[in-house]
Amino acid sequence: MHIPTLENERVKLTLLDLSNYEQLSQVSKEPNLIYYSPSKIDTDDDLKAYVQLAVDGYYHKTIIPFLIYDKQFQKYAGSTRFGLINWKNKVLHIGWTWIGHEFQGTGLNKQMKFLMLQYAFESLNFEKVEFRIDERNMKSRKAVEKLGAKLEGILRKDTLMKDGYRRNTCCYGILKEEWPGIKTTIFRK
Repeated sequence: MHIPTLENERVKLTLLDLSNYEQLSQVSKEPNLIYYSPSKIDTDDDLKAYVQLAVDGYYHKTIIPFLIYDKQFQKYAGSTRFGLINWKNKVLHIGWTWIGHEFQGTGLNKQMKFLMLQYAFESLNFEKVEFRIDERNMKSRKAVEKLGAKLEGILRKDTLMKDGYRRNTCCYGILKEEWPGIKTTIFRK
């Protein structure tokens, strides 16, 4: 599986692996960066284990993890991925996204989501892209709603968090036939 670099004038997404993940070690230590995630990335060992899991998924063709480089700030900003890739049904998830606090609210997330959606629908020819978000994470929920994703339902108490809390997960989706309209309205230059 050859994964191209996804790139525009603002952001460059390259394959994340054990040879380059250390570029993220400063960002991953920021406080409350992934508060609503069941993962842990705030120590070097935790970050390496997080990336190792993504690399394992890549070899099993269920995950494509990316390193995010912000061209405007000329810095590595964080990580995102395609996950739970179902090649038969042509459905995948975009998620596991975290970017440093200084990059939040700068338009970086929208630019990288555009590249990922474009690749999923136009290159991989997938039928649907899903986003799964902790019900309490209003910031991320609003962000995917702004991208044109529709709330399809809420999975009750489906994910165990680090602190023992069982979260409800909001499921959002964008269908292939919705993409052309979203591309020309929400993502117009």
